[in-house]
Amino acid sequence: MEECKLTNEERNAALLQKMQGEQEQYRKWLLAQTPEEILSHTFEYTVRQDVLAEMEALKLCDEQADALLRSESPLADVYKTFRNMDTEYMDVIRSSIEDRASANIQREREQREALRNLPVYRYPAEYAREHGELDAYRASYKANIACKEAIEQAIADNYRDNCLGRDAVKQVVDAFGYERTLHVLANTIKHKDWDGRISDDNKRWAATQHVFEDMDGFSTDRNIYYVVSKSHTGLIDLFATQARRDYLMTIPLKREDIKAEALRILSQLQNAREPNSPNGTHFMVKLSQNFVDRAKDKDRQRLMDMLPFASLSLSTLEGRRGIFALVSKDENRFQKLQLRKPSVLKQLREAGKEVKQTSAPKKAKEMEL
Repeated sequence: MEECKLTNEERNAALLQKMQGEQEQYRKWLLAQTPEEILSHTFEYTVRQDVLAEMEALKLCDEQADALLRSESPLADVYKTFRNMDTEYMDVIRSSIEDRASANIQREREQREALRNLPVYRYPAEYAREHGELDAYRASYKANIACKEAIEQAIADNYRDNCLGRDAVKQVVDAFGYERTLHVLANTIKHKDWDGRISDDNKRWAATQHVFEDMDGFSTDRNIYYVVSKSHTGLIDLFATQARRDYLMTIPLKREDIKAEALRILSQLQNAREPNSPNGTHFMVKLSQNFVDRAKDKDRQRLMDMLPFASLSLSTLEGRRGIFALVSKDENRFQKLQLRKPSVLKQLREAGKEVKQTSAPKKAKEMEL
């Protein structure tokens, strides 16, 4: 009697069924082991499951299917072959780790950038509700609270040996930007206006900042929830002073600023009755710290160009802090500032830039149409 031959489909189905039965026996054995033993076989179990999943889609030829069917444990044999192969599995794992880390870094960078660029919403909730801006209000309010907490953490992280490190402000500004950091500080100082540990200078500054009352239904100002409260008030004052100064350093000096400094120096030089340099040969005035901190070489040159003295020099003095403007005692100090008018060429160039910038959007719109 001739033996009935299996079709290719039947061979593959029989092989899959045999492997599934083998896996079920392996599973029952594994469940009877200790937790430690089970963990040690996790990789093998997972690979064997993947082999079964692949077998459902794979169609072996008759010879291949028969060869595996003749094995007592075809699934275990396949796993042994996989285990002994020089595969790139660990390279894939390593690449997955690095790719995930890079993706997380990029996402966090984008989140930080979005937080830094999130505008400060300065108006109360009632105004936001009336103008359909509640989403902007809520996002900004949430960021204010996070900024307040970041300031408290930065002070704790950077206060050592009775000194608040310079990195404290940077730690917060890098995450929230100067606008929100200063807004939270102004709000804090306004709520602590009674506290003598806050400097008068910081109080005067805070009084000029727009922080509107934001009353809730219980007559409580919501702004109280982003008052920096977990840090010592003296350290808050130091932090605010540093933040204001660091922010000021980011703003370039304007011509009006340089002119104001020149007028101050000229006035003091003219008001002095006797030469006041250490050797009595010059009249001198100390440059303001604000100007010194912000001025670049071109700004110092503009200052010297405005002051009408041939003997003028800017110099440090031994034993004294700061930079001084010195004028010989023999020179006429009662002269006017030298204020140069902007060149016609420069004015034309600036006007040309404005025209170009104004017309550019129109051109882009015409191209879209």
